Order: sequence, then C-alpha cells, then structure tokens
Amino acid sequence: MLPIVSIIMGSTSDLPVMEKAAQLLNDMQVPFEMNALSAHRTPQEVEEFARNAQGRGIKVIIAAAGMAAALPGVIAANTTLPVIGVPVKGSVLDGVDALYSIIQMPPGIPVATVAINGAMNAAILAVQILALGDTALTERLAAYKEGLKKKIVKANEELQQVKYDFKTN
Repeated sequence: MLPIVSIIMGSTSDLPVMEKAAQLLNDMQVPFEMNALSAHRTPQEVEEFARNAQGRGIKVIIAAAGMAAALPGVIAANTTLPVIGVPVKGSVLDGVDALYSIIQMPPGIPVATVAINGAMNAAILAVQILALGDTALTERLAAYKEGLKKKIVKANEELQQVKYDFKTN
C-alpha cells in the first residue's frame, strides 16, 4: 500500500521520538513513510518534498524538528496538506525553542502543534484527520480510545486496593 502519512524529521537523531508515531500508525493500519530532511541543510529537497507530497498520495504530514525547528513551517508553506509539528527536545532549552518556532507561524501557514516530544499525539491527530473519510479507521480509533479508558479504569480499581494501614502504638 502506498503511504498516506509522511513522517519527516530534521535529523535521524529525532528517530527515538518519532518511532512512537510510526508505531501508532502501524497499529492503526495507516500506511506511512519516514524521511529525514532538513530545512536548513537540504532546503530544496524539503520544498520539493512538500510540493509533491499530495501528488504521491500523502494526506497528512507529521514534521518533527528541534532547536530552530523551521521544518514544519517550511513544509506547510509549500503544501495545502495538513501539517502536524512535533517539537523535539534536544537543545539547552529542552525543546522550548522548537515549540516556540513551530507554534509561531504567520497567518495563512498553520501548523498544528503537539507537545514537546509528542509524536504519539501527532500520530493520533493524523489518524483523527484521516478517519473523517474512513469508517474502518474511525472504528479502530474508537477501539484504541476505549482501550485507553479501560487502562485508567483498571488502574483506578487497583489503586482502591491500596489502603492506609493505621496502627496504634
């Protein structure tokens, strides 16, 4: 199957963060691709990628970057596809620099932005966008979210077993 989500990272050093997005997309049976492209080191390739993504069947782009984090914005400037930015922790500013870089886009060039290192939420958001036109994917997403709920309910039940053991002297 051809990919419909593209995961782009500024460097392969972002892979440990972005693997979470890949795993969730895989679990949801959403075909994806992964590439490393740098807005600063390979700007022509980034623009070419963004301009050609839709024609290749890509429907959502997840773009991760750290520090100056220009990658998501440059991609968004060159496509009409939804772009989800993942700020990556990796500098002395603990990812806050990347977060600010991604969320401060000018009018007309939106980048949906998740938390620092929030690759899993980026993948879930991509799935939610795709599920708008895919009933089977909507059902898989609903089952996933029901599983999250069950985990919390179970954890709460287990916590109820922890009791204060009052002992008098």
